[in-house]
Amino acid sequence: MNVEGLDDPLRLFGEHDRNITALERALEISVRSSQGELVLDGSVTGVQLGEHALRSLLGAAQSGAHVTPDDVSVAIDAARANGTQAVAMRTLLQTSRGREVRPRTSGQRALVEQMEKSTLTFAVGPAGSGKTFLAVVAAVRALKEKQVARLILSRPAVEAGEKLGFLPGDIREKVDPYLRPLYDALALLLEDGTVQKYMERGIIEVAPLAYLRGRTLSDAFVILDEAQNTTREQMKMFLTRLGESSRMVVAGDVTQIDLPRGVRSGLVDAVDRFGDVEDVSVVRLTESDIVRHPLVARIVRAYER
Repeated sequence: MNVEGLDDPLRLFGEHDRNITALERALEISVRSSQGELVLDGSVTGVQLGEHALRSLLGAAQSGAHVTPDDVSVAIDAARANGTQAVAMRTLLQTSRGREVRPRTSGQRALVEQMEKSTLTFAVGPAGSGKTFLAVVAAVRALKEKQVARLILSRPAVEAGEKLGFLPGDIREKVDPYLRPLYDALALLLEDGTVQKYMERGIIEVAPLAYLRGRTLSDAFVILDEAQNTTREQMKMFLTRLGESSRMVVAGDVTQIDLPRGVRSGLVDAVDRFGDVEDVSVVRLTESDIVRHPLVARIVRAYER
């Protein structure tokens, strides 16, 4: 495999060739460099998977990405799933600490594509599948590229039956625990102090769903997280806030509904209604898209059983 066109081999190989070492260990093959070529030795299956994975990794490195051992694992999984087809490993954004953010599974790549293409995207999947984080990444990208003027991130304040009126503190202290995952994602993607500055200027708004009633959300990237805990009426209210030059992402896990028994989830209802509507996409992530600790996938499978 020829790598002569790579201007900075460190992008592909990693420090002390750690990416090549990760590939060798995962596939039980050996990889050596000879006159601008990578030569792979091992079983037929291992070598084939190694070649396909390396093509994807090389494409990412040539586009300016710094490949990591995590990317090697993703590339190998993609090679197993896609055969000879190389998978584009796009860098979406860099975190405030310089880490490159890329979709890591086929489901995540599909979600990124649909969010870029559709005005309204429903992202339905289990905990740890990246649906909320990738939605925030897409929103921050759109803001940085001046596609929108502001970000609006929201959640219904329904968790395990608790009601805001019974929680201590003022309204900000009452709702902040519900919105913390959104703050965490923003803090990871933006530099220190930027989130607070943007919130003070109204460029970023993080609010409970009820605060959006009666408003028209124009020139904005709007995210509704934990949407499985909306009622049908709340979902209708949210979706009809859509204004000119705006995009919406609705994310949720239909296996973790905290609504009272007998109340139909607004997310379940909306996906049924809008699955074939023009400019609306529905992306269903699965346990194979879970990218948290490997145990999370096993926990999800255990509950499904």
